[in-house]
Amino acid sequence: MSAAVVCGIGACLPERVVSNDDLAARLDTSDAWIRSRTGIARRRTVEPGTSTGDLAVAAGRAAPDSAGHGADFVLLATTTPDRPCPATAPEVAHRLGLGEVPAMDVSAVCSGFVYAVTVARSLVASGTCARPLVIGAEVHTSIIDPLDRDTAVIFGDGAGAVVLREVGATESGALRAVDLGSDGSGGELITVAAGGSRRPRDDGELPRSQRYFRMQGLTVYRHAVHRMTASSRLVLERAGWSPMSVRAFVGHQADQRILDAVGARLGIGAPHRFGNIAEVGNTAAASIPLPLADTAARGLVRPGERSLLTAFGGGLTWGSIALSWPATVPVHRSLPVPAARRPAMVPAPAPVPRQNGPQP
Repeated sequence: MSAAVVCGIGACLPERVVSNDDLAARLDTSDAWIRSRTGIARRRTVEPGTSTGDLAVAAGRAAPDSAGHGADFVLLATTTPDRPCPATAPEVAHRLGLGEVPAMDVSAVCSGFVYAVTVARSLVASGTCARPLVIGAEVHTSIIDPLDRDTAVIFGDGAGAVVLREVGATESGALRAVDLGSDGSGGELITVAAGGSRRPRDDGELPRSQRYFRMQGLTVYRHAVHRMTASSRLVLERAGWSPMSVRAFVGHQADQRILDAVGARLGIGAPHRFGNIAEVGNTAAASIPLPLADTAARGLVRPGERSLLTAFGGGLTWGSIALSWPATVPVHRSLPVPAARRPAMVPAPAPVPRQNGPQP
């Protein structure tokens, strides 16, 4: 039986670091309060003029570098596209120099990367493409209310990517089983109310609660733990693996308490749970590929070992992937200076025309 395999991993994080103390200087919070409730110590944010597409291009270059070959399809998972229309993925593919390859955005909030990888796996299995590039990228700070203590302390910006290719199911990095789900009855739990056709942003004076990202924290916590645990159990059953055999658990970096609760319910010990939420915060659709790249770069898991990815996001959406740990070496790229902040090109002075006769 053939399967898709992760053969390249890439990542990009903005250089700007925002610490808990930085936030405490303008919000009614503290480093201790944030750490105790989220596990986050700092996060990365972009400079003005940097878009989700810029992050996606950087990570989208890194993953093929890791794989050693290019891509023939681009799927971009994001909650924060560069524009409402058109999709960001085609421009990303163009900037990557991939020509006229198919490209599309995938919108499933924090579950977006898992959804996009699942779609890419099916595209490979159907013969539609051979080497899809899946990117999770977010400038989530662009939709966060800087005055909202409940969300401003959680989210950061970043991008991660993987390249897939077709292989036998026993190769390192092979995707063994997937599970996806949604429940639209919980759509109001995680939302940006304005900006779509239901409530356009120019529809009069909108309150902050409708202009920015809002989340009903306690209810979301309960849903996240329940859905990620149930989805993980189902995908492990489909793979024929017991939770105790999992050697690498990478969950959506939403909240350290959620990650610990899901790991404990599954019976996966702390030494086998991996993440980087303390350093980068919740990066939404990028929050699976970024810790994947970080864990692989540090060599903490042996290639081929049983691994589990799981995520939960707005919609409500959730999903899980059982895979053997990839053998590839990840590539990290720095974010180029955004065009809006690059020094202006100053033209050279025009040469002074020579005049006939003696010169002074």
